[in-house]
Amino acid sequence: MSISHEDRHEVTDVLAGWNDGSRQALDKLIPMVERELRRIAASYMAREPADHTLQPTALVNECFLRLLDRKTVSWKDRTHFFAFACRTMRRILVDHARTRRAAKRGSGVTLLSLTEAEAGAEAGVGERDADILAVDEALKRLAEMNQRQSRIVELRFFGGLSIQETADALNVAVATANRDWASARAWLFIELQA
Repeated sequence: MSISHEDRHEVTDVLAGWNDGSRQALDKLIPMVERELRRIAASYMAREPADHTLQPTALVNECFLRLLDRKTVSWKDRTHFFAFACRTMRRILVDHARTRRAAKRGSGVTLLSLTEAEAGAEAGVGERDADILAVDEALKRLAEMNQRQSRIVELRFFGGLSIQETADALNVAVATANRDWASARAWLFIELQA
């Protein structure tokens, strides 16, 4: 998320206005965050099959609708907003995958290793389908054991964030984020192989 220091504060200020119920703040926020949300959506969609019926624009639009539908809003800052948006997009894709799987009954799904996913996140493209449902279930189990590691995987794998951006989002040192990422990947690799 390459955004200037001033822009980060401006987004945080506008989010504070939204917290206070300002419709003007929301109208100002949308163009400020739309480009970054489209980048995140593109990262998610890069791992989906080429014939996926959901497009990045539709994913961003659905994310906005779900964000707007929240009864209570209490954004701490820009990082909190984007972390929540990543989680919302993940839920949208999981819901979509469940619907699609119910229709297909699970035929032809190919698992993507986290190493391949990391390479895809860094390159901005995905070469094979990820079994998003299996990853989602594994992340839920990981979160029960280590919430931060689960969030790191969510931000890296689903959000396409770099390790620096992930560390910033979680307010931890890059070395800590790297250790947690390595540990989570190892655990998930074993979990997904089972």
